[in-house]
Amino acid sequence: MYSTKWTASKIKALKGKQHFACLTAGDYITAKLLDECAIPLLLVGDSLGMTMLGYETTLPVTMAEMLHHTAAVVRGAKSALVVADMPFLSYHVSVQQAIANAGRFLKSAGAGAVKIEGGASRAPTVKALTENGIPVMGHIGLTPQSIRALGGYKIAGRRAAEIKKLVSDARALEKAGVFALVLECMPPETARRITAMVKIPTIGIGAGPHCDGQILVIHDMLGLSANVSPKFVKRYADLTAQIRQASGQYKAEVENGKFPAKEHCY
Repeated sequence: MYSTKWTASKIKALKGKQHFACLTAGDYITAKLLDECAIPLLLVGDSLGMTMLGYETTLPVTMAEMLHHTAAVVRGAKSALVVADMPFLSYHVSVQQAIANAGRFLKSAGAGAVKIEGGASRAPTVKALTENGIPVMGHIGLTPQSIRALGGYKIAGRRAAEIKKLVSDARALEKAGVFALVLECMPPETARRITAMVKIPTIGIGAGPHCDGQILVIHDMLGLSANVSPKFVKRYADLTAQIRQASGQYKAEVENGKFPAKEHCY
């Protein structure tokens, strides 16, 4: 019987056939709703450290927190491929550490794949993971886990040397076995060049229209982010305003005795 479940290999097969949408998710109900909308790939991004846990960056996010949120997303997603973001220092120390932690996302949380940041230097880790049956999605360009070294959130791939390195990184990760590659915060022409040079799908976030897929942080897309959204974000809803209006109305009705009304009582 043909399975409707999205897998890493099915995502990879979309290259050159159709554009596809991806979103982040960090809880059961969000995953369920996005799955019902037929979003093929849900990333449990470590950005949840900022959007759901209140951290200033992604760096404090732990394995325990990511496993907890990944398991919740898996329970809500029946068809989408759930990709777990490996948090800072969960794959950096050694290949053995990376295999053990990535394996926990598949074995304990039920994820279908993991994502790691970095270019050619991560190729040996990617190769080891894929050889051990763990699908990997790569991530180059702006890599938020490296903001201390980068000196902040900066656009990548503007200069010739940077473009050359990004192309080299993409090819190295493809050769190592990634099934898809996130391209973050780079000029559209740089992303177009990388997309044309690899046989795996590229997934853009602030990388222009030439990528095979696109991804946004769900809180940014729905207008729920506490901070100002990046330039590349399109807000498809303003749930912050709706939540404030609804909560304010509820508060007022409780205070003036309008809620609960007769129809709300047993």
